[in-house]
Parts: sequence; C-alpha cells; structure tokens
Amino acid sequence: MAAADHRHRPLDWAPRIEDRPLLRGVGRFMDDAHTPGTAVACFVRSPHACARILSIDTAQALALPGVLAVLTAQDMKAAGAGSVSHPVPQTGRGGARIVVPHRPPLAEGRAMHVGESVALVVAETAAIAQEAADSVSIAYEALPAVVDIGDAIKPGAPQLWPEAPGNLALDWPGPHANPEENQRDVARLFASAAHTARVSVVNQRIVVASLETRGATATYHASTNSYVLRAPTQGVRMVRDQLATSLKLAPERLRVVTEDVGGGFGMKSAAYAEYAALLVAAKRVGRPVHWMSSRSEAFLSDNQARDTVTQAELALDAGGRFLALRASAIAGVGAFLSSHGAFIASANFARCFPAMYDIPRIAVDVRCVFTNTVQLGPYRGAGRPEANYALERLIDEAARVTGIDRIVLRRRNMIAPGMIPYAGAMGTTYDSGDFETVLDKALTLADFKGFDERRAQSMRSGKRRGIGVCCFLEHAGGQPGDEAAVSFPGDHELIVALATHSTGQGHASLYRRLAAARLGIAETGVTVRQGDTDLGLNGIGAIASRSTTASGSALVRTIELAIDKGRRVASQMLEAAEADIDYAKGHFHVAGTDRRISLFEVAERARAMAQPLDTLGKAEVPQTFPNGCHIAEVEIDPETGAVTLAAYTSVDDCGTMLDPVLVEGQIQGAVAQGVGQALCEEAVFDRATGQLLAGSFMDYALPRADTLPSLVTAAHSVPCTTNPLGVKGAGESGATGALAAVMNAIADAIPGEAGARLDMPATPEKIWRACRDVP
Repeated sequence: MAAADHRHRPLDWAPRIEDRPLLRGVGRFMDDAHTPGTAVACFVRSPHACARILSIDTAQALALPGVLAVLTAQDMKAAGAGSVSHPVPQTGRGGARIVVPHRPPLAEGRAMHVGESVALVVAETAAIAQEAADSVSIAYEALPAVVDIGDAIKPGAPQLWPEAPGNLALDWPGPHANPEENQRDVARLFASAAHTARVSVVNQRIVVASLETRGATATYHASTNSYVLRAPTQGVRMVRDQLATSLKLAPERLRVVTEDVGGGFGMKSAAYAEYAALLVAAKRVGRPVHWMSSRSEAFLSDNQARDTVTQAELALDAGGRFLALRASAIAGVGAFLSSHGAFIASANFARCFPAMYDIPRIAVDVRCVFTNTVQLGPYRGAGRPEANYALERLIDEAARVTGIDRIVLRRRNMIAPGMIPYAGAMGTTYDSGDFETVLDKALTLADFKGFDERRAQSMRSGKRRGIGVCCFLEHAGGQPGDEAAVSFPGDHELIVALATHSTGQGHASLYRRLAAARLGIAETGVTVRQGDTDLGLNGIGAIASRSTTASGSALVRTIELAIDKGRRVASQMLEAAEADIDYAKGHFHVAGTDRRISLFEVAERARAMAQPLDTLGKAEVPQTFPNGCHIAEVEIDPETGAVTLAAYTSVDDCGTMLDPVLVEGQIQGAVAQGVGQALCEEAVFDRATGQLLAGSFMDYALPRADTLPSLVTAAHSVPCTTNPLGVKGAGESGATGALAAVMNAIADAIPGEAGARLDMPATPEKIWRACRDVP
C-alpha cells in the first residue's frame, strides 16, 4: 500500500523552532524594524463611494513643520507609475476578455470606493503625518454609487466603467469548449429528471481580519537606482513582479523582503496600490518611508472576500441518483480587479464540482460584477467554500424533495474507490480518495446515531437541536511550479531556500525537518531561508494550500539533484565507479563495502574542485484534491434566537501528514473562520451611500473562544499519487466544510422553509424570526 511507502511517512515530530522567539517577543513583524532616518507615511482616503475629484489643495499640509512631501496622482504619473491592477487573464462568453480598468496608485479623476487612497503624506513622525493628512483639502463631486451585486446588474444602475456595460467585468460561461452545447445537454437531463431540487444561497462579503494589518517600508538607493520594499507577503516573487510592472522597472531593480507575518489567509499574497505609492515616495524624499495600516484602514483597503449569490439546481432520477447539476452565480469583484478575484469567483469556484459525488453532467456560469467597494481577492478557501456551500445545501434540499434520508442520498451518489482515477465533468481528475469511509468515520465520531436522544433532551429544555453534515472535496496547489535551492556554506551546515513564505504555518520547522530526513542529517545543521527576492527563486507563494505540494516537492527534487552531483564527486574520492556509489543516512558509500564518506566532506571537496553541490531545482506537480466530512451540532433557544455550537466533528483526508500537529492547527483555525462566517461575520454597506457600516470590531462580529466547542478532529489519509510526498493540502478544509455543516444543522433544528431558506450569517435575530415562522 502507498501508505507504507517510506516516501509517505510523517516526519518525526519536534517543537516548532519559530515559537521561542515569538513567545519571547523578539519576532520581526512589520512594525518591529525601523531604520534610522525613516520617514512615516499616512494616506488620505476617499470618504465617498464614488466621486469626481475636483481639486486637491496640499498647501496647508506642506506648511506644517516636519512634512516632507504630499503626493497625488499627478506625482505618480510624473514618476512613470502605471496601473496596479494585474489580474489573471481570462476569457468570457463569446471570447470577450475580462475588463481590466486602469487603477493608479493614487486615485486619478474619480474615487471609486470609500477608502481608496487619494493622496500620500510623508513626514518625520506618524503624528505629524496624520495631522498633515487631515489638513489636505480635497473637493469632491459625489456621484451615484452601487455597492450591492444584485443592484449593480439591474437596468439603470450606476455604471462604474464605460468599458464594462452592465457593470460586468466577466461573463464566464464555464470551462467547457462549447458551453452552449453543454447547457443544452444538461437541460435535457433536467427535463427527464424525476426530481429537481433548487436553492438560492448567499455567501456574504466578509473582511479578512488578520492579526497583523498590512504595512510596508520602501527604500530607494540612488547609487544603484534600485528599490527595496519590506512588506508582509505570502510570497515575495509575485509581489515584486507586479510592482515592477506597475512602476516600469526591470525586476532586478526591486528587491522585496518579508520577515515574520501575522496572518495572511490569501489577503497578503499580491501587491497593493499603497506599495507602489510608497516606492515613488521613497525616491521623492530620498529616505526610507514606512507605513503601517490602522485597523480602520484595513477594513477599507484590504482585499475582502466571498460576496457571491448562487442559484443551484440538481436533477435526480426516481432512485435518487444525481443526473446533472446547474449552478449560476453572481460574484462581486469590487471597483477594481485584484490579481485573482475574478478567477476565484469563476474557475476556482467551478473546479470544486462535483466534489465527492458522481454527477455526470454539470453546467456552471458566473457573472463577475463591478461595485463601488474595495476589491475582492483570495481568502481562506477562495471559491471552494462558495461552491461547496451551494452544493451541500442543495443536497439537503434534494433529500427534502425526494424524501430520501440525507445520509443515504449522499452515500448513494459518492464516487466509489473503484471509480478512481475519476475524470469529472469539470475537467479535473481525482487521483485518490476514499470518500464513503471518510463519511462513515465522521458519523461515528459525531455519534450520529445517538442524536435523536440528544434532540429529545433539548426539547425537554425548551430548545431546538439540529445536526448538519457537509461532505466536501476541494482542489489545492497546481501550476505554476515552485523552485527551491540548497547550498553548503561549510561547517556542516545546509541552507534551504524557498520561494514560498510562512504566515504562521511553521515552514521553517517543517522544511528543515524534511530536508534533514531526506538527507539523513541532523536538523540542527539545516537553516531555512525564505521571503527575499534576492534568493532568485520562482514561485507564487503560500496560497491555495500549495506550499508543501509545490515547495515541498521542489525541495525533494532539489535534494535528489544535489545527491546526484555529490555522487560524482564521491566516486572520485572513494575511487569507485559512479554507478557503485549509493547514498543513505548522510553518507555516500560504495555498494557492498564499508567504505563511505559524509555528505559534508563531499560538499567541501566539491567546493574545492569548483564543482559545488549548491543546487536549484523545480517541481511541476498537478493539483491535489483534499477532502473530508464535517458535522456540526447546534442547540437553539427559540425565545432569543441564540445558537450554541454544541459539537463539531471533522474527518479530513489531506494526504500524507508530514506534521500532524501543524495539520491540526490548520484545521482548527480554518474551522473557526468558517464558523465565524456562518454565524456572525458580514461586511455590511449602506446601499444608498456606499459607506461600510461594519467598519470596526465594534460592528463587525468575529467568533470568540466561547463560540466554539472542543473540536473532535481525525484524519483518514489517502496519499496523493501525483507528487513525491503524497501530500494534498490542509489549509482550506475547515473554512470549506464549516459553512454548510453549521447551516445545515440550523436548518435541521428549524424545520420547513424557515430553516432551509436561512442565509448566512445566522444571527440571533434571523434565527428568532425563523423560529417564529415554524407552524
């Protein structure tokens, strides 16, 4: 069995090496490092959702002592700065390309959402910069705005961009070569179906509340005509390349450095307008310029997420077999396009179908819509929660329509082990999985059979109790591949360099351990370096649960190449044929003899011979398909609408778990974020003014410690067959599985239409009203 293969074993566990400095308060987060002579920046942001900028008067601000510069869009143009919008290229219906409006680093002509940067003040101190920012006088002409995606596509809605009629950024007809023909085929199956289930579900807009806000320090070196940007990222290469394009720089003239990062969740994966403006400012004032976002700014300027409404239909035959699925979604992208916002809402969303189920035909279409709001981008799950939530709510509705038990219906339609590799209707091929076993294990751990007794006990206390099941399969990793490098500086030390970057996942610990295990050397001799474009590595960073799949595979390949180099040198040192040289446990040895020499001795000789073992390698590995089953149990007080998450169980297949403790942390954190979205989180805008009403933690509710019960988690690991480590990814599963598990549980507690039609977040008021509607 693959599980017994030495390549697919967990690594020996040890405490994370990152924790000690962080617990001692000596981490290097964005606001922890200041170079002497660094100036401080403050952005002046639009108070309007849409407004024409009539004039900007900076005289009063510039007159304040300690103010070094006030920059506007004109200064950005004079510096040669171009658009900071660099979305993934996509083609929509009829071959139309995605609409990409010009986005300057500072607003030019019009402000398109509340919080868009209009001017940048640079001063000696933060206090002076803030006072000067308050002194910048901007005359606006308020224009009609639209912030709701449903309103944005109505006839007569305010139009954000002339090149995007109907506010459509992209009308995406699905991944099929002939989407119209596919739609007709699906329609025929629906026409012949014995049963049809339909749902309309909302994935509300949410804020990415990372513990550390964004920030950056920009430096210009006149002697070399080059720049350095220190910023919290999830991978420096993509950020560097996007900014270099925006500023029309050769990439090698811009170095991007990242140290400790207090949470990213996708939001810190790409470049932002502020970073480009800071680089221009650093050159203007001839000093490093530092900016740290306030929490209020973060609510108005960080990429937000979700904002999708999905209409989904499922066709079933008389026996409850799934025949076809239709999903049509409207998704917001904000006023401008982020790097992956539209891609997430369309391609990422569609690739999640058919999840664990055998659904022969599927039609998906998505309309990506501009609104006068901050841009949307990656956030934990990134299309996966939206798709899975729609499907799992739909299957519960299908159980209600057909009268077939919801567990029986799921089990009846699951992809059987004998069907794998499974070529799905959306173009993906699942290489591994044991889905029914995952379901059964979760049902057992959740004591599903004993639920009726617990429900009866709640009823005796005047409460309602429900249990919800969510089976999911997602896609992780994929192209392009990552590079990794190893070097031997001497003194029995190995340096591992990575293109990805940790935002709390424990990369330094994991990849040190992986390299040591592969080479058979002591962990203490391995140092991991990341977060610096000067490392010269290609890779898009830690997104889409791809770090270990991509960087881990790249590291394995790089080590193999380094060993091959060492084998040639060892053959000369041991005076044996290269074909007779084996490698194991940190030594090269002559097969069939006791003659051997250590890796580091070979590395020293290789360096002396000008044939160093330093190696760069790359791995191109396909997507993987993590999957699982999450079960939530809730108790509701119908008198107040208060909901208690009484129990939560998860069983996940993330392939080989190199470090089960790190995997557990990923799942627990993602579940908390998923539960937060299901029960309390929502970015609420005033539809008339476009103002963000939930613009602070006083108004934007996050889950608290007492929101969650003690989680019951387990793994059912089926190694992936398409990468050398057998890993699949673990970062998105909790956020993907929690939404439908919690909402299906609430619907189970509130019978009939009232519970089935409840949308997230399931606030006490919504639940109280739903309970009132129960006959």
